[in-house]
Amino acid sequence: LYRIETQLKDKTVEVRYLTRQEKSLPLLNQLHTWLEKSVQQVLPKTKLGEAIQYCLNQWEKLARYTLDGLLNIDNNRAERAIKPFVIGRKNWLFSQTATGANASAILYSIIETAKANDLNVFEYVMSCLDELSRPNADIEQLLPWHFAKR
Repeated sequence: LYRIETQLKDKTVEVRYLTRQEKSLPLLNQLHTWLEKSVQQVLPKTKLGEAIQYCLNQWEKLARYTLDGLLNIDNNRAERAIKPFVIGRKNWLFSQTATGANASAILYSIIETAKANDLNVFEYVMSCLDELSRPNADIEQLLPWHFAKR
């Protein structure tokens, strides 16, 4: 499935959808058939039995990406984006107030969105601070996805 996705990386949404229907869906159907058969033959309390049952329980989520060419096969990009915050989360347990924690969450979200929009984070933040120090700053235009189009 990942080999197919690698081949589709630079393709249009329509091509990804059609190729997934043609190539990925039959593979997923084969896997589903094997899981349905295996769940009857493997003891449910074993690690393999638990893994098979988990996969069957999550099947709709697993196969969802085949329904739309815009969807990714996994959420690795989102996982990589939040990893620095997960690693450092113990540091943020010391936020003195809920307001401070909320401000931190907003700032982290803006920074990660700037990264996702291929902005130099330091330059972006400095430009935002400079712009926000002026009267009547247009906050909407400072959002990372608008700022990237400048």
